[in-house]
Amino acid sequence: MTNLILFDNDRREQFLPLTFTRPTCELRVGILSIREKWELWLEGKASYITQEYLSKKYAIEIAEDNFVINGSVMPNEQLVRLIQQLEQNEALMKGEELIAVRLNQDQFEHLMENEDLDELIGYQLTETPVQQITQLPDIYKLNGDQIQSDFKKLTQFQKSKAIPEDVITDGAENIFIEDSAAIAKGVIINATEGPVYIGKSARIMEGCIIRGPFALCDAAVLKMGAKIYGGTTVGPYCKVGGEVNNSVLIAYSNKGHDGFLGNSVIGEWVNIGADSNNSNLKNNYTSVKLWNYPTKRFVDTGEQFCGLMMGDHSKCGINTMFNTGTVVGVHCNIFGEGFPRNFIPSFSWGGKNGFMSHKYEKAMETAKIMMARRDVTLIDEDLEIFRYIQEETAPFRS
Repeated sequence: MTNLILFDNDRREQFLPLTFTRPTCELRVGILSIREKWELWLEGKASYITQEYLSKKYAIEIAEDNFVINGSVMPNEQLVRLIQQLEQNEALMKGEELIAVRLNQDQFEHLMENEDLDELIGYQLTETPVQQITQLPDIYKLNGDQIQSDFKKLTQFQKSKAIPEDVITDGAENIFIEDSAAIAKGVIINATEGPVYIGKSARIMEGCIIRGPFALCDAAVLKMGAKIYGGTTVGPYCKVGGEVNNSVLIAYSNKGHDGFLGNSVIGEWVNIGADSNNSNLKNNYTSVKLWNYPTKRFVDTGEQFCGLMMGDHSKCGINTMFNTGTVVGVHCNIFGEGFPRNFIPSFSWGGKNGFMSHKYEKAMETAKIMMARRDVTLIDEDLEIFRYIQEETAPFRS
């Protein structure tokens, strides 16, 4: 089995708050996370080069022969072919940025010590397409294309479960249903503009309307009457209702009721209260500014459509209204009428009228209860990660 090592570089900070709790390659873009894509394409097992505080949970495995790959880059047929052709000490570059390198154990240790690599040969990717996330909006912008890429790779040698006769479809050849998935009566699926993938043990309740490209990942649920537009991924074990457009829910998060979510990226263990909505378009139609952690200010994304970016374990109460381009950190609790601020630091508690610090112990208590409902345990490595984040983000709360 090919030994893959996916690395974070300085670009990782562009994806905060989502990468507070995971390496870049654990972000979901399309049906699969970036790590899962590389494992599928290169028939390998991946480990990580990431931040020190994440490295106990996301450890590194070094072999005699290692393919070291940029964790913000997604595979395609041409790029994979070039990586497979690499000899020892050969690298693929995009300008000054390392995309992939093949190293033996000794050379890898030199790399980790920031020492010069012996006889390293670099090749520029001048004609090979490289699809890469560079800022938060890229996750939902590239999601439709990546659903199509993942769909083709995952289903190329597989046969779909038969579509139930009482499901209305258009473009049925672009619909794939895993054997253990269940679709209720009165569902409408339009796959003419992109494929629709229904994962293992996933469930679609009565009256849902779906337009591809769309992915409902393993054990995820679409609640009754949900309206899903293209470019949307509902990650594993998520529950989603209401109206969703061009958004990604990474895993284990709930938006179970009516309300709109658009051009947004939602982390894990998030709960969005009933009738909550986000704006994804400004009234004057100008491009959206988004909080940027590296510069510690709001930065113009150049995007006309940009919604809500919410980190892991954050919650909002019923009827919460999020303004265009809102960034919510990790372990936040948001409630009350009116629009809260556009940047809510991690471990914040409050709403429009102001915030206070969310106590670490209370946040962990809530996390344990929520995770236990899905038979998942909050492990010691997570507790250490959350403690680090709470301390690291304290200046933003002050």
